[in-house]
Amino acid sequence: MLRGRDIISVNELSRQDFERIFDAADEILEAPGKWSSVLRGKIMATAFFEPSTRTRLSFHTAMLRLGGEVVDLGEVEKSSMAKGENLSDTIRMLDSYSDVIVMRHRLEGAAKLAAEIAEKPVINAGDGSRNHPTQAMIDLYAIRRFHGRIDGLTIGVLGDLKYGRATNSFIAALAKFRVERIYLISPPQLRVRDDTRELLSEAGIEFKEVERLEDVIGELDVLYASRIQKERFPDPSEYELVRGSYVITAETLKGARSSLTILHPLPRVDEISFEVDSTPHAKYFEQAALGVPVRMALLKLILVG
Repeated sequence: MLRGRDIISVNELSRQDFERIFDAADEILEAPGKWSSVLRGKIMATAFFEPSTRTRLSFHTAMLRLGGEVVDLGEVEKSSMAKGENLSDTIRMLDSYSDVIVMRHRLEGAAKLAAEIAEKPVINAGDGSRNHPTQAMIDLYAIRRFHGRIDGLTIGVLGDLKYGRATNSFIAALAKFRVERIYLISPPQLRVRDDTRELLSEAGIEFKEVERLEDVIGELDVLYASRIQKERFPDPSEYELVRGSYVITAETLKGARSSLTILHPLPRVDEISFEVDSTPHAKYFEQAALGVPVRMALLKLILVG
């Protein structure tokens, strides 16, 4: 059951939880009109302490399409935090105004702190470099929509596997399923953390770390690309060493399977050439659109079951 639960990390979710959300998202896409008033009278509070386009707007859209309402903290500079109010007190106020809190923060553990303080459910919309659980839900749901399954597929994860919270959450979520193989494609400086390797090993997932996309492109059913996130690097000089390490072009995809799908949590910078957008492999904008039904499904399951 998801009703009343906090959503902080994919590690706290089971395969059954994911499938329940996916099934509800399927129902929403099949008959969206049936869901237009299921959260009437409910209020979602959003607090984004980092920039966001897709996550923030898709959560707002999801709540409105379910008949609920949204209160938004807005820019921190215009809130009482600019006067010195601490995060704990801000969360207490949001808790008193709403039925669910959606929060994004630059510090890892901020969402967990909010969940400990608030009586209402808290949804982590991304914190630090580790957790972005609802993005992982969208990513896996996109795979299921485009391929009809997740089990048995070979998946490549490309880019920042060390600091990227979307990639970390995506890999952790894949460990809940029975994928054929995962290729972890990154420069040496951005390889996955030891705990991610341990997670995959414990789940019995076959994985291999490689540096060249060209070496494995022909084996992939799904290529999950991500930008190298300058804002996550503790040392700017470390970012300069890996900036622009990968650019996916039409030439890169010459050896790919015709059924390959390319996903990306967005925004992209320069890691996917615009020429790729017109290929049948490009599914990242459709993937982003699926954020609304997935988050609708999650909000409905948390607030009314």
